[in-house]
Amino acid sequence: MATYTPKNILITGAAGFIASHVANRLIRNYPGYKIVVLDKLDYCSNLKNLLPSQSSPNFKFVKGDIASADLVNYLLVAESIDTIMHFAAQTHVDNSFGNSFEFTKNNIYGTHVLLEACKVTGQIRRFIHVSTDEVYGETDEDAVVGNHEASQLLPTNPYSAMKAGAEMLVMAYGRSYGLPVITTRGNNVYGPNQFPEKLIPKFILLAMREKTLPIHGDGSNVRSYLYCEDVAEAFEVILHKGEVGHVYNVGTKKERRVIDVAKDICKLFSMDPETNIQCVENRPFNDQRYFLDDQKLKNLGWSERTIWEEGLKKTIAWYTKNPEWWGDVAGALLPHPRMLMMPGSRHFESEDGKVLSVSNTPRMIVPTSKSFISPLKPSFKFLIYGRTGWIGGILGQLCEKHGIPFEYGRGRLENRASLMADIQNIKPTHVFSAAGVTGRPNVDWCESHKTETIRTNVVGTLTLADVCRQHELLMMNFATGCIFEYDAAHPQGSGIGFKEEDKPNFIGSFYSKTKAMVEELLREYDNVCTLRVQMPISSDLNNPRNFITKISRYNKVVNIPNSMTILDELLPISIEMAKRNLRGIWNFTNPGAVSHNEILEMYKTYIDPNFQWTNFTLEEQAKVIVAPRSNNEMDASKLKKEFPELLPIKESLINFMMKDYNRNATSKYLKAIGTPWR
Repeated sequence: MATYTPKNILITGAAGFIASHVANRLIRNYPGYKIVVLDKLDYCSNLKNLLPSQSSPNFKFVKGDIASADLVNYLLVAESIDTIMHFAAQTHVDNSFGNSFEFTKNNIYGTHVLLEACKVTGQIRRFIHVSTDEVYGETDEDAVVGNHEASQLLPTNPYSAMKAGAEMLVMAYGRSYGLPVITTRGNNVYGPNQFPEKLIPKFILLAMREKTLPIHGDGSNVRSYLYCEDVAEAFEVILHKGEVGHVYNVGTKKERRVIDVAKDICKLFSMDPETNIQCVENRPFNDQRYFLDDQKLKNLGWSERTIWEEGLKKTIAWYTKNPEWWGDVAGALLPHPRMLMMPGSRHFESEDGKVLSVSNTPRMIVPTSKSFISPLKPSFKFLIYGRTGWIGGILGQLCEKHGIPFEYGRGRLENRASLMADIQNIKPTHVFSAAGVTGRPNVDWCESHKTETIRTNVVGTLTLADVCRQHELLMMNFATGCIFEYDAAHPQGSGIGFKEEDKPNFIGSFYSKTKAMVEELLREYDNVCTLRVQMPISSDLNNPRNFITKISRYNKVVNIPNSMTILDELLPISIEMAKRNLRGIWNFTNPGAVSHNEILEMYKTYIDPNFQWTNFTLEEQAKVIVAPRSNNEMDASKLKKEFPELLPIKESLINFMMKDYNRNATSKYLKAIGTPWR
């Protein structure tokens, strides 16, 4: 039997349940394969599912949607993808009744985008499409032979119809364009990490809370269950041994009634099934049975290893150990939940028409109208200080773009009464402070205007923090990384950056002194999230405050590596940090450091091939400036851990600053420095 050996695999939906187990297994077992995982982090996805792989050198996570043709085409080319394992999909049948168009978008259109990208790039050697046993429709109760791979597809609900439609697209691209496709159709899967809209984790979490287990109808519906690690092994086998153009059922002949599953879970929790199982109204079109013939996959050498009792005990042990893995899931544990799929939160509709809003962080469930689903009011309203400033202006543009209600503050930071009036009039959920004195045109101004600098940077910032605390508001404070300088413990070029807990060691400029002073005092305020910006850069090269614009206009520059902040990438992250209620001090820079010369080389490559510049030393620089400048590298690992998609500084510069100027030059430059295009 011929075997296939991939090199670079793209796994879609990899932060979801089944795909995460497959990704973790392949990364663990095949260190020579590069695994790129793509997930938009929907309500039932969780980056924690990929924790076993995040430190592996052959693992790369990309946050994104398969419906984005630009992203998919770029990934296939940039990562030299030769294999796709396509798991991304909306999968919960209950949700498909209320959100059928979302299922069309994700399950059919998303698949179509992937297939078209494969056709255009012409480099894919395997496209494994993950489907479901539900495409076969309901199996007769008395059938002794399960559906085999050539059985007719007779889906009975919107979810299975969309999956069948996606299969037709896959088959058509295989036949019309010779795309090397393989399709799988699987039984129910259970195990650790599964979002509790599914039966088994739902029952386990209810049992852990000593609540009754709701059975749809009389519980006589029959299902087959496979343990997640067995299914991951099945995909490992199909990847290497599956034949192009073939379909493989991933199933088991061992069947269980839903009522029996509930009884088994009650038994393991020492609960009386008679009093702890409740029959509720059946859901629409609840197929009685799905039964598969799994012989074709067994002929490749696979068979299930985990018996039901063992798998169930492992699953219960995991949920017992990780009860808060998914945060507040009370809405999913209702007898008849329905996900409304609104970005940023999980919203469920209960059986009596209530809308339940459950955010990604633990919060109370808030019922609204009893009689109908009303449009949900916006969850956030931002109050921004720094309207005329660079960062404050961009923040307002971002809020407009993403439909986030916001207003600019009218009060001056040092005037407590005016800040109180702003908050009482605007009633914000979060306050952003992007106001402050940075100097006109640079920090040298602060040396001769010390009182004004203190008034705004120290008194004003502390006053705003205190007013926000009084009103129980989170304050997002844009600070600076210009409070450090290279020293013996953090030598230049070492890659050892200053961490959030390190004490400031740069006192060369009065501006830096005031920023270090206020940061130290703000540590006492638990309602403040301080973001240390360092040498900010944006794609607006006409802005005189842009670091690239500044140094491109200097006659001479020093050549020292520094941490820097790409605002196009990081300011949207600051909004997400506010939504996540993050606090404390954060080094708000891209990982790594880049020197003045490296930036100017990029500028010359992409923007102005005739550009010339001259270097001078720190000693020479000191003769033309009033106050010394801070040069340092900050450790951005804390931010990177929270936002794994954050790009290293050089890649971010290219991605956000330079690539639109000259794509050919981009490719040439990347090849020269050995960096993959992102």
